[in-house]
Amino acid sequence: MIADLESYPEWAPEFTEIEILAEDGDGWPDQVRMSLDATAVKDTYVLDYDWDVAEDGTGTVSWHLVEATVLKALDGAYVLAQHDGGTEVTYDLTVDVRIPMLGMLKRKAEKVIIDTALKNLKKRVESLTG
Repeated sequence: MIADLESYPEWAPEFTEIEILAEDGDGWPDQVRMSLDATAVKDTYVLDYDWDVAEDGTGTVSWHLVEATVLKALDGAYVLAQHDGGTEVTYDLTVDVRIPMLGMLKRKAEKVIIDTALKNLKKRVESLTG
């Protein structure tokens, strides 16, 4: 699910457009352009991905910001581990913006991004796996 970046707008409405710019030899997306409309933060940006994931689905998917207009940092990772017959996902994210923003608005935007990354992802996985 995490690697299917082009489907993000289906389950994460804050993403309005996803374009895979480059893939590695295994078909994993390496560089991706994303358009985000998360209330206080609206931007189109490019991320570089690193896929350190084993065949059993464990490992780390990390990304870092390459270019953006509003965002100054958008770096993070999903750490995937086997847990009680399923997959435990740990999410790490660093977000910063170039424009001055009230702390309250910044926290709201961060919450939207985190909720999308975890809660909406969980709902998507559960809806497809039953």
